[in-house]
Order: sequence, then structure tokens, then C-alpha cells
Amino acid sequence: MKSFMKIFVFPILIVALIGCTNETKQFDPNDLERVDVLITEENIGDTTTIMEAEKLKALKEVFANIVWQENVKAQMARKEDVKATLFFKTEQNSPERLVEYFIWFNENDVSTTIIDRENNSYGTLSTEDTKILKDMLLNY
Repeated sequence: MKSFMKIFVFPILIVALIGCTNETKQFDPNDLERVDVLITEENIGDTTTIMEAEKLKALKEVFANIVWQENVKAQMARKEDVKATLFFKTEQNSPERLVEYFIWFNENDVSTTIIDRENNSYGTLSTEDTKILKDMLLNY
């Protein structure tokens, strides 16, 4: 019976421990393949997809400049202006990895608040990057 326990229980325990790790992978902005944009204040349900190389390049640069605060459970007083779903390529023959950003543009385009709920992260952008992001997402 002891050998059964060693042969059967030990591998299951190892698989469970490896499968239950809480490590979150940070994605390289250069792996961004497309962005789906939903303007939530209009609440019409239409999603715009950004796939053009030059626009993705500009978005990659902006997303790379986000200053993140980790392990923050942020809540805002109003609903987000935009919900952006970022599609990152992964290994070949694997599905894309999706990351959702909830984005608020603050008054006078001075700053942007970005929340990544999956990773409990709160991010901000500079004024210049805020203008670029707002133009790319809202005026597409």
C-alpha cells in the first residue's frame, strides 16, 4: 500500500503544485498583435479592432510607457471610458493571450488611469502619451 501511495499520490501532488502557481506573466509590448476597443460610455456594444502596423506600433510605445503600481485594488467613481482588449502572440500553435485594460481619460487629457484587474495593477500615463492613446482609441 505504501508503494501505491508513492507511485500514485506523489505525481498528483507535484502536478497540483505546478499547476496552481500564481505567477503572472508580463507580456512584451512588441508581441502585441491587435487591440479590440469598446467605448463603454456609448454602451452600444460595437467593438473596433486595431490591426494596422503603424497604429499598433504607436500603441506598443504608449503601453510600454505605463507606470504601474502592483498589487493595488483600485476602484473608480465612474465607469471606464474605454475597455481595451490586447491580443498578445504566444508560442506557435498556442492561442493568443488576452489582457483587458479598463481606461479612464481624466479631465483636460492631463493623465490617463489604466486598471489591469487580472493583475491588480493600476497604471498611469504622461500627458503626451495620454493624448496619443486617446486619439488612437477614441478617434479610430
